[in-house]
Amino acid sequence: MLVNRTASKAIGESLDIVNAIPSTSKFSIRGTDDYSELVNSTVVVIAASTETYLTDRTENMASQVTMIKEIAKNIQRYCPSTIVLLISNPLDVLTYFFQKESRFSRYKVIGVASSLDASRFRYFISEKFSVPQISIADALVLGEHGDSMVPVFSRCFVDGTPLLSMLDNDERDLIIDAVRNYWKTLRNYKSRSQFGIAKNSYDVIDAIISKKEISVPASVVLDGEYGETNVSMGVPVKINQNGIIEIQKIELDKFEQNSLKISAHTIRINIQSV
Repeated sequence: MLVNRTASKAIGESLDIVNAIPSTSKFSIRGTDDYSELVNSTVVVIAASTETYLTDRTENMASQVTMIKEIAKNIQRYCPSTIVLLISNPLDVLTYFFQKESRFSRYKVIGVASSLDASRFRYFISEKFSVPQISIADALVLGEHGDSMVPVFSRCFVDGTPLLSMLDNDERDLIIDAVRNYWKTLRNYKSRSQFGIAKNSYDVIDAIISKKEISVPASVVLDGEYGETNVSMGVPVKINQNGIIEIQKIELDKFEQNSLKISAHTIRINIQSV
């Protein structure tokens, strides 16, 4: 079910996407502007936007927060038992406000973006060392899905060799900057990223619907984890059919710990500014 504030857009997209469904599928696709059609949904994915951001993911923050609060009220009304995946930006701020407005368990409101950032981190490592991505283990990105995101070098290995032993500080900083600005580089060539976030969202949806477990970094409202409260940011989590079942605690080096605190502070300032 595709829901959009403009019914014709939802219907048009559904008429296009439905042609991609295999003939053996049990599913179909419909479009509407009526939230009541979401009744009994297992998963709701929010990809809504009031307008396109051009220079920073937070530039339309006020209108995005107003939008997410309205969406939260409708989802709470028509499918209060669903698991919600957010991919709209600013991701961490919207995850926070959706959870507070809907009053859903924080384990049922998941911001899907840190896993996309991790994919981008892995890509740059593979390019740097000319190795296939399968050679890279534990390339995580935590914190804000934004300019303060924290690629985690201390846990990453390339063909069994610690990544940090293969880089000097300048090389590390160049990779951090490249990961943070990946979306801007991509925007030089096309309007927005689509396939990466679709794949990462699918992985989470599949785990929920197929009753499997998946461990990924995702944004969740924190309550003491990593020393943070009243903020949503990307941390390692385990997800199954019940939503988030574990917020995983991992060891970080001093540089990463300090960077994560800065990232949490950045998100909290954005939340407080709305």
